[in-house]
Amino acid sequence: MMIRVILALFAALPLWLIHCLGSLLGYLVYFLSPSYASKLRRNLLQSGLSGAGVTLKQLIRRNIRETGKGALELLVAWGRNPEQVARLIRDCRGWEHVEAALAQQRGILFVTPHLGAYDIAGRYLSSRLPFPLTAMYRPPKQKWLEPLMNAGRARGNGKTAPATAQGVRQLFKTLRSGEAVIILPDQVPGEGGGVWVPFFGQPAYTMTLLSRMAESTHAAVLLFYGERLSWGRGYRVHIKPLQGAFAGDLSEDAALLNRNIEALIAEAPAQYLWSYNRYKVPAGVNPPEARS
Repeated sequence: MMIRVILALFAALPLWLIHCLGSLLGYLVYFLSPSYASKLRRNLLQSGLSGAGVTLKQLIRRNIRETGKGALELLVAWGRNPEQVARLIRDCRGWEHVEAALAQQRGILFVTPHLGAYDIAGRYLSSRLPFPLTAMYRPPKQKWLEPLMNAGRARGNGKTAPATAQGVRQLFKTLRSGEAVIILPDQVPGEGGGVWVPFFGQPAYTMTLLSRMAESTHAAVLLFYGERLSWGRGYRVHIKPLQGAFAGDLSEDAALLNRNIEALIAEAPAQYLWSYNRYKVPAGVNPPEARS
């Protein structure tokens, strides 16, 4: 109870101050955790997104700050009421794609990587939909955090579904009923849940659930992210349709998904969670070079 009160008080701080504190947190974690810093630098270098007016060193520094901001602004997404969170969105580009799917009475599969303010952008989407928006989530390693996370997301027009067999069935049912779900496509799935396909030129174990879900339910697939504006001014939501179409081949569909995600990340590379271990080999999965 005390933790919730403290977090609620922190969430009420001005956004610019939360972002300043987040920037400091980003540098603190970066300098105190060599493994974290190494992973961030290695993944950013692998991406090849530096250049075009920004050096790798500059991009790393920006990413350190943006990652810290992203960590602390989760308290805003979970701690402020849904209306207050939605008002932080200053601009939305691409809502016409949502309206087109609604007019066709299709379910909507919203896809967002760990890019920008994905929780806040998701809260905004749910505020504008005529039905609940169900977000798939992976339970955090810190058990005490899960009830806080669910309480923050399952408010207003929001619902949650765990990344379990039961949760997946819930998502299929939701889409078939013509409603909407959110999935983060760059989370590394467990054994049997993915295939090895390129992600910024390196094999990454990539989920197949998303394409199977889209094909089975005929849902509209819309990519989105919440761009974090400078100086705590709020956010801009970008919504884009999937470029290309899933064809039923798991590897080809996963590769298509990754190409779309790469293009999205390239729009705001400093705001992607490069410290995430995207190229890890899950337990029980053969590494790509060992495939037969």
